[in-house]
Amino acid sequence: MANIVILGAQWGDESKGGTTDFLAENADIVARYQGGDNAGHTIVVGEEKFIFHLLPSGLLRPHTTNVIGNGVVINLETLFAEINELEGRGIEVGGRLKISSRAHLILPYHKAMESWDDLGSGLKLGTTSRGIGPTYSDKVNRHAGIRVGDLVEFDLFQKKLDFNLTAKDHVLNQIGGDIDKHALLAQYYDYSQRLAPYVVETPEFMNNALKSGKRILFEGAQGTMLDIDFGTYPYVTSSNTTVGAVCTGLGVGPQAIDQVLGVSKAYVTRVGSGPFPTEMPPDLDEEIRGVGEEYGATTQRPRRCGWLDLVVLHYAAQINGFTGIVLTKFDVLDHLDEIQVCTAYQRDGEPVTAYPSSLRVLDECKPVYETLPGWKQSTADVRRYEALPANAKRYLSYIAEFLDLPIVIVSVGKERTQKIICDNDLFSSA
Repeated sequence: MANIVILGAQWGDESKGGTTDFLAENADIVARYQGGDNAGHTIVVGEEKFIFHLLPSGLLRPHTTNVIGNGVVINLETLFAEINELEGRGIEVGGRLKISSRAHLILPYHKAMESWDDLGSGLKLGTTSRGIGPTYSDKVNRHAGIRVGDLVEFDLFQKKLDFNLTAKDHVLNQIGGDIDKHALLAQYYDYSQRLAPYVVETPEFMNNALKSGKRILFEGAQGTMLDIDFGTYPYVTSSNTTVGAVCTGLGVGPQAIDQVLGVSKAYVTRVGSGPFPTEMPPDLDEEIRGVGEEYGATTQRPRRCGWLDLVVLHYAAQINGFTGIVLTKFDVLDHLDEIQVCTAYQRDGEPVTAYPSSLRVLDECKPVYETLPGWKQSTADVRRYEALPANAKRYLSYIAEFLDLPIVIVSVGKERTQKIICDNDLFSSA
């Protein structure tokens, strides 16, 4: 199997975790390269359901090593809670988890700062309130960032914590976010002892793995349209969710990447505020949300549902250099008589030729739809492309031809085995 990047092609929640878990059967290493515990990667194995917020999605495969790279921001409370839960369910983590010494830590004051940031800006960005943005801000600030390696050198952690509590004192007082320094130091000293065995220099680890021919999955969080540079700014996350983050978030060169798979639902969802050109009317929105169980794995907030937007998918393919598409939640559309697909935008009756960076322009864009017939037949038990209903295959062909990209996997349910492999070359060596 080639070294494959798995990343979201929409606004997140595309079932990247389930895709990673499925492909990890043939991988040696699964590496997370950005984001934090604002991710919610759901994996269903038989009757068991797992939700990973921070841990890589390869941990359910006992032969894999799993890496949290320097591009990830780490909430240690979440990390150890997830490790405890997995081990309590009989899944050994132990030496199979490696954590970058360069990854930055989310501290309790970051969560408080996030509420202050939202109040100060007047924008309701729809964040998960997990302190992700303020942690990345401190990282870029340079003076304030605290890394995993700093915690292991606990005296350095104490000095940096003192600086941060002093620098943020005014804001914390304004919002009632008092921090008990002594309790925090005691808690994080315990964390430092527990964390130390997992800590490695991930650039060396990853590049040694590449040299020895290990098969690697690079697991992304969120989605292309939430990228800090290329998404619908400012209604985005605080990290780069696109393919370039693999290199900067793990310390590997671009030659490490053989394939880039864009994961997309057969329709579209997004959580929180921001433009959403193909959003469905309220009655259909509610219907699809119910069938697809579209509620955030991290926040439980209802997701907004829309028709598949091929303008967005084409844009994501350009930015990331997709070599193939993974189409998920295909079965959610099984009951529909007709399915609409957005093929273009128009503004004031004129075609929009490039995905706009201006939210004002995007709000004024109207989707141009192609209507395709539904297949009105359950696909949940289908495991071969040839066994799909004719109109289902027509829908897949339409998407592939529009994007000029192969659809390599189709997901027809939540469970690990509910996958249709459309391209067996995916599992061969590069």
